[in-house]
Amino acid sequence: ERVVAVKVAPFDRYRTLDVTTALGGSGRRDIALYTRNHDAIVVDLVTPFPGGEDGAPMRFSGGLLGQWAVWTKSAVDLLDRCRAAADPGRAADPERAADLERAADSKSADGRGDGVMDLLATGADLTDANAALFDPSHAFAGCIPGIHEVLRRQGLLAGRWCLDPHEELSPGQMEEIDRVLARYPHLTDDEFVAENLDRWLR
Repeated sequence: ERVVAVKVAPFDRYRTLDVTTALGGSGRRDIALYTRNHDAIVVDLVTPFPGGEDGAPMRFSGGLLGQWAVWTKSAVDLLDRCRAAADPGRAADPERAADLERAADSKSADGRGDGVMDLLATGADLTDANAALFDPSHAFAGCIPGIHEVLRRQGLLAGRWCLDPHEELSPGQMEEIDRVLARYPHLTDDEFVAENLDRWLR
């Protein structure tokens, strides 16, 4: 009874289904699901997972994601779009009208619409970008420096230093960050940060 939310982070579709199936079978509908599957962020947010005996699907409410430590404005827009696609009935809820309005405004960011296929395509972009920042090819050794590098480029950090002075970007990671920044400008929030940086740093 004390459980109010579950973070799902196996980076494995079978184990993700284990969690959603178990929660569905518990009969609890008051427990929020949050994804931390960085390789399937959008997939988790738009998928109706098998539920319990009542047939109601299980859905993720949001994410607890290191990826959202950067490009947060774009992440909020993407979350709104995923929620609107996953739950079309939310349009009838006046408390959620702001979500839909923001989602409509964000359509042009990646040149795609708000259909599930459009969102899945954006999700693939995000997974590629996440790989550059989080460095899975080196067992995530460069994940913190990768995040710091993005924040440094935006002017939010003075450098990408870590508590461990030996913690740095992995070989080839800087080039990967350059690549995804050039390829997926719609995932970033550089313009938003630039417009507000002086005010934030006063």
